[in-house]
Amino acid sequence: MKVLLTGAAGFIGFHTALALLKRGDQVVGLDNFSPYYDPTLKEARAAILKEEKGFSMIRGSITDRETVHKAMRGVDRICHLAALAGVRYSFEHPEEYIENNIQGFFEVLDEARLQEIPGFVYASSSSVYGGNDHLPASEEERVDNQLSLYGMNKRDNELMAHTYHHLYGLPITGLRFFTVYGPWGRPDMALFLFTDAILKGHPLQVFGEGKMQRDFTYVDDIVAGIMASLDRNYPEEIFNLGCGRKEELMDFIETIERSCGKEAKKEYLPMQPGDVRASLADISKARKMLGYEPKTMIATGVPKFVEWYRGYYKI
Repeated sequence: MKVLLTGAAGFIGFHTALALLKRGDQVVGLDNFSPYYDPTLKEARAAILKEEKGFSMIRGSITDRETVHKAMRGVDRICHLAALAGVRYSFEHPEEYIENNIQGFFEVLDEARLQEIPGFVYASSSSVYGGNDHLPASEEERVDNQLSLYGMNKRDNELMAHTYHHLYGLPITGLRFFTVYGPWGRPDMALFLFTDAILKGHPLQVFGEGKMQRDFTYVDDIVAGIMASLDRNYPEEIFNLGCGRKEELMDFIETIERSCGKEAKKEYLPMQPGDVRASLADISKARKMLGYEPKTMIATGVPKFVEWYRGYYKI
C-alpha cells in the first residue's frame, strides 16, 4: 500500500510513518516544517525517516494545491495528520489556524475527491467535545459547544468530511485523539514541559490548581488505531482514540518525578482559557470496529519519554 502521510515530520506522523514502513508500505511524507515549535526536532525526525526504505519526503504546504496534487498521485490511502495543533497558540494566531486547519484540510480533501483516492483517514481531536461534561465522551454526543478555535477547526473538519462523503462517496474516517504523549513528543505538551522543568530545576506551572484529569494516550496505541483505520477503510466513521482511563494530573506529575529522580517545584495557577477540567474517551466503538486495545499506561509510557528526552538532549 502506498500512503500519503501529511505532517510526516510531526510527532504522531513520525511514529505512524515508521510503523507503516516497518510492515512494508510505501510512504510519501508531506510537511512544511512549520516553526510553531522548534523545527530542529522535526528535522531530526525527518532525517530518521529518510534512512528508511520506501520513504520519500516532500517539503511543502497542504494549503498549496499544486504541491498536494503532486504528492497525492498514485497513492492508495491518505493519512492526513498535518495541522496547527494546540489550544493556546490559536488565541494569538487565529489566522494561521484557519489557513492551515480549514483551508489546508479542504485542499487535501478536495484533491482526494478529484484523484478518486479510495481511502482517507484524518486526525480530529478530543477538543471537539468542548464544554461537554458527560464522561466518558462518546462519539454519539453532540459536539457543538466549542471552547477553543482549535476545537472548532477540528469539528469543521469533521463536518466537511461528512459532506464530502455524502456528496461524492469518499471513504473517510476521523480519529479523535486524546492527549497523546511519548518519545519525540511536542515541546508544547505537558509531559515535555514538565520533564524539561524538573531536569533543569525550574518550577512547574500547574494549571487548574492541579485538579485537572486527562485521558493520557501513548503514541504507539494511537498509531495502532490509525493503522487499523487505514486497513479497515470504512465508508464513513468517527472514532475516539484514547487510553480509556482518567488520570489525575498530580499522579501524572508524580510519575514524571519518579522517572526523573527529582521532585518538582510547583507553581499552582488557575485554569487557562480554552481548557477543560477533565477528559475521558469512551473507546468501546474503536474496540469493536477497529480491534483497538490500548496497551501502555503512564507508569510505562512516561519513563519511555523521559529516557528519550535525556538521550536526545543529553541531560
